[in-house]
Amino acid sequence: MIRLFNVYYPTRTLLLLFCEALIVCGSFLLATTYMIGPDAYPTLVYQNGLLKIGCITAFTLLLSYYFDLYEPQRVSGRWEIYFRLLLVLSVLSFALAGVVYVFPGIDIGPNVLVAGVSILTIALVPWRSAYERIIHLPVFCQRVYVLGNGERARAVADILRSRRDAGMDVKEGQASGDFQGDLERYAADLRGFCQPKLRIDRVVVAMEDRRGALPVQELLNLRLRGVVIEDASFVMERLLGKLSLDGLHPSSLIFTHGFNVKAIHQISRRIVSIIVSFIALVICLPVIPVLMVAIRLSSPGPIFFRQTRVGLGGRHFSVIKFRTMRQDAEANGAVWATQDDPRITKLGKWMRMTRLDEIPQLWNVLRGEMGFVGPRPERPEFVEMLSSKIPYYDFRHLIRPGITGWAQVRYKYGASIEETKNKLEYDLYYIKHLSLGLDLLIMFETVKTIILRRGAQ
Repeated sequence: MIRLFNVYYPTRTLLLLFCEALIVCGSFLLATTYMIGPDAYPTLVYQNGLLKIGCITAFTLLLSYYFDLYEPQRVSGRWEIYFRLLLVLSVLSFALAGVVYVFPGIDIGPNVLVAGVSILTIALVPWRSAYERIIHLPVFCQRVYVLGNGERARAVADILRSRRDAGMDVKEGQASGDFQGDLERYAADLRGFCQPKLRIDRVVVAMEDRRGALPVQELLNLRLRGVVIEDASFVMERLLGKLSLDGLHPSSLIFTHGFNVKAIHQISRRIVSIIVSFIALVICLPVIPVLMVAIRLSSPGPIFFRQTRVGLGGRHFSVIKFRTMRQDAEANGAVWATQDDPRITKLGKWMRMTRLDEIPQLWNVLRGEMGFVGPRPERPEFVEMLSSKIPYYDFRHLIRPGITGWAQVRYKYGASIEETKNKLEYDLYYIKHLSLGLDLLIMFETVKTIILRRGAQ
């Protein structure tokens, strides 16, 4: 896997992205050469043809990203991939036709765009079919041995098998139920992997209690033969983009890299938050009066909704949002919003799905109470309860809360203790790998989350 913006991406996914960029670019270059003929070179070089093709390529890849074609975990099967691919090509065709109709100067040449999309359609679908077959060949799969027994080892093995983009052939250690017997069995398995026919590429150590139970000599022999030996916690962090709370000990946090909440990082993030929030507020200015009138007409009550939340260092502040619930929504006390919550108005449901109710929080960002990116601020009543039930929950208050965050783009709305625990695992990953690059990536993915209406409730 390759690390970009403090997030790990499978090498095969990045290779797929690179190859499809070449295919898209090559299709329109071929169309230009074929349709224009001898004058193709001046068109490409002196009439910004290469720049236009580059923009078309970037737009096509962006469409593929928004249709989850680079996230196989969200696609159920091969035929769904082809269906989404045809949707991308259809949207691309309509978008190019609309842009050329409004701005004729954008066109590369007579019928070049039509020919380019046609060539791309002929090339892209067979390429995807070939890619799906190639990546499942044994030579492109890593053989992985999960060392351990119990629930944790089984969960790790199941996750590794389910990751279609990781390409792992997983083998589990067979436990006998006896401590000494398990140790001897694991040692025998590891010694067998030294043989060429039983070669293994990676060993994932998922033992719940390693004291005296780790076949150290056998692991060392494999390590010296080039086999990668990894702890299950690091593997899960890399694959899932979160820090699993199960088995997370204080020593793991003390001796790990990351969690560098330095002043320079905070200052750079603060500057970016102010710039992005100000731009977003200016863009949203025409929409704000319309929403204010719509809220006033849709249900009785105030337009804005203020609520106390917990921010940086545990300090309280008032978050501002457009009201999406009935005025008496919390007459019986504070409760989490649920799916199809009857307290939410019809207009409020739409505003939550489109995240328009979050617009006033931009003012909280400008005031310094929030950042644009960070863990979502929670209410004091819930913080007190969650801190007593979920370990390391107070770590969320090491940085400013945000309008959007890593948990918001990677997980659904949390409306229970278990779901909040899962969201905390993503928040801990974000705090550990805190960087400006990761913030920019989250902002980019937030647009996709809003367009596809994911994670709202």
